Amino acid sequence: MKWTVLSDNRTNDSLLETEHGLSILLETGKYHILLDTGASDVFIRNATHLGIDLSTVDYVFISHGHSDHAGGLKHFLSINEGAKIIVSPDAMSGKFFSKRGNLHSITAEWPKIDNDRLVLIDQTSEIAEGIHVIAHIPQTHPMPKGNQNLYVQDANGDYIHDDFRHELALYADGLLFTGCAHSGLENILAACPWPVHTVVGGFHLLDGLETDEELAALAQRLIATPHSAQSEKAKYPETLFYTSHCTGDKVFAILKAVMGEHLHAFSCGMIFAANSKKL
Repeated sequence: MKWTVLSDNRTNDSLLETEHGLSILLETGKYHILLDTGASDVFIRNATHLGIDLSTVDYVFISHGHSDHAGGLKHFLSINEGAKIIVSPDAMSGKFFSKRGNLHSITAEWPKIDNDRLVLIDQTSEIAEGIHVIAHIPQTHPMPKGNQNLYVQDANGDYIHDDFRHELALYADGLLFTGCAHSGLENILAACPWPVHTVVGGFHLLDGLETDEELAALAQRLIATPHSAQSEKAKYPETLFYTSHCTGDKVFAILKAVMGEHLHAFSCGMIFAANSKKL
């Protein structure tokens, strides 16, 4: 298994473009799965630079209805005529807004998708051999405080706090893709009944919202060893976590100080092998 970052906020390669968005190509050995499509066609241009042929993609997984993850879908459909599109019906029907700064729409522009290509997910399902999509993630652990500025417009035109029923996560052979993790990293992990060795995606932990103490406590819960004071919460002591998009630089530094080699940053152009070591 291999995964390649095609679109992200950051890059170490001056020939690759960046944007506020996320797109990752996951190659399982049997399937090529595009995990989100970023905000535009940046992921396509970066893939071309990296020598990646996106016409071979079998599935496109859209984690939620925000434009920075689904905005590039219309561009993808112009270069790939067969891939199936996996998405929540609530993502496609919702009208999403952010109140960070001025109120503005962050709703994805959905292209016309043929019914035989559209895979609508409203419950946790296996969509192909070994490929599972997790839906309706329970919210028993703390939610990211960045959600306080995110809204959905209801049938009356009123703005109500988004409950993220439109958010999905994808699991394949030990790798868990979180999208933006609006539902909360711990909630997504708790909703996954299969063993996880690698977590990839945004954590939606924005600088200046969670306190340093809250972030350090989250990090400790994730990587606590069985002999630690928090052993009852030590569910992921062997799991590696990879993030960049929608995770603040200060947040990353605080988490890294606790998690050490359990936490890594990714950026455009990075390629990781099955063991999640950078190639």
